[in-house]
Amino acid sequence: MFSILPLLAGLLMAAASLTPSLIPRDWILQGVLAGTSMAAGYLVLVFLLALWRALQIPLLPRRWATLCHVVLAIPVLALLVRCVALTDDWQNSIRSRMEMPPLEAANTTKMILLAAAVFLILYLLGRGMQGLFNLLRNRLARYIPSASANVLGLLLAAVIVLLVTRDGVVNWAFRIADQSYAAAQHITDPNTPAPIEDWRAGGPDSKVDWGLMGKPGRDFVLSGPRAAAISGFVGRPALEPLRIYVGLAQEKSPEVRAQIALDEMIRLGAFERKVLIVASPTGTGWMDPASYDALEYMHAGDVATVAVQYSYLQSPMALIFETQSGLDQATATMRLIYEHWRHMPDDARPRLYMHGISLGAWSSMYSFSPFQMMNEPIQGALWVGPPFPSELWRQTNNARRPGSPFILPEVDDGEVIRYSSQFAPPDRSGKPWGRLRILYLQHASDAIVFYNATSLWRAPEWMYEPPAPDVSPFLNFTPIVTQLQLAVDMAVSTSTPPGFGHTYDAEEYIDGWVAVTAPENWTAADTARLKAKCGKDGLLGCKNG
Repeated sequence: MFSILPLLAGLLMAAASLTPSLIPRDWILQGVLAGTSMAAGYLVLVFLLALWRALQIPLLPRRWATLCHVVLAIPVLALLVRCVALTDDWQNSIRSRMEMPPLEAANTTKMILLAAAVFLILYLLGRGMQGLFNLLRNRLARYIPSASANVLGLLLAAVIVLLVTRDGVVNWAFRIADQSYAAAQHITDPNTPAPIEDWRAGGPDSKVDWGLMGKPGRDFVLSGPRAAAISGFVGRPALEPLRIYVGLAQEKSPEVRAQIALDEMIRLGAFERKVLIVASPTGTGWMDPASYDALEYMHAGDVATVAVQYSYLQSPMALIFETQSGLDQATATMRLIYEHWRHMPDDARPRLYMHGISLGAWSSMYSFSPFQMMNEPIQGALWVGPPFPSELWRQTNNARRPGSPFILPEVDDGEVIRYSSQFAPPDRSGKPWGRLRILYLQHASDAIVFYNATSLWRAPEWMYEPPAPDVSPFLNFTPIVTQLQLAVDMAVSTSTPPGFGHTYDAEEYIDGWVAVTAPENWTAADTARLKAKCGKDGLLGCKNG
């Protein structure tokens, strides 16, 4: 039933898949990955053997072929056994760095069984596709030459599979996900009606429809520190922070939603605040409270933050299916707000900053127009966990100083652009900032940032560098397998504790906002007090008391 050489190639790739990558995997993820890697290895060698036969290159006699199979099987099986024995140690080498409990050794057997089941399912699907190809080419061979029938049959089979998966299964899954996430947007506590305060978005006379704001927007508008709590922390009078949020359901057009956001900002006096943040949410519309709470504390509440939703999907899905919607929304929002801001008198307008996390960082960067802003630049930007396709991030990486690490580049002398991580604060160089301050906050263990499509056949550049403190020293490159590992890492990148992977915590945001916005009369002691207040549970936002 199985061909020996492809099976050995599959086992070899399954063994390689057990090595660690950026995010720790439990037995279920590892089983799926190992089974998929085995199927990929099997498929690759089947293709190469078919190509070998098509080129009419002589094959070994059966006796010699059998001997080769035995000779090759011994080291492959030995390597597989060794990798299985080491898999828990490899995974624990990441988990210990992320302060996660070690794996249970008893799960290894379940992982192996799951890997075998996944491989078998994928193998049967492959046999089904081969059967479709054989059916088509045999039918076509009745009317056209066999060589042409083979080519046309392969093309037709590929088109049918593509249409079924892309326009059938994938679109069906996308519609189901979109509908479920859209429904989740409206799940809220029935005892939480629209705010009665006139200074809140969605309140009396608001331009924003509270019922159409969605759960992420309602949570953002209602949460956060109040003026009394902020005043108690800073030791002086504080303002109520302004939070403006327009939901995706408000209007179909991104330009109209952006205009509603601008009108609401004007109504609430957002342009009269000292600090104005144009933020882009994640794919679901979520706004990380760890970031915004900290910022409002350090500026005594004299902050206005505006965001407009563009999707209901989780960021990895929105990255694939709704890429343009986020870019269009961020561009429309930033263009309107910047135009209003730049026509204000210099001494009357707020300090303007851009901010985004994950997919929001990508869309925010996309809306950053240096040609539009060259004469009157904004004050800065904090972009967190920028996804790998972000063009501005890639251009900045390419401009790094020779010899500076790929995961934390140094651009010129750091006056305009800096990089930071949980182990490398933004002001570690001690050098002064320039007029414009742009900070990228990223983790070396964040696959959303460091995924690379070319890892299918070559090691990403960052793999040639010494591993960061949150990356396993046993990480290595294997063609095809590394690509699959990084794809799985992206899918589960938020499963890590705060401060690792694609999960950023309050302490990192605090360092980032201090560096970018330079709060008045702020000291290192204030930073320490705010970090103590927010603590390691920063994902829940800073405490209000």
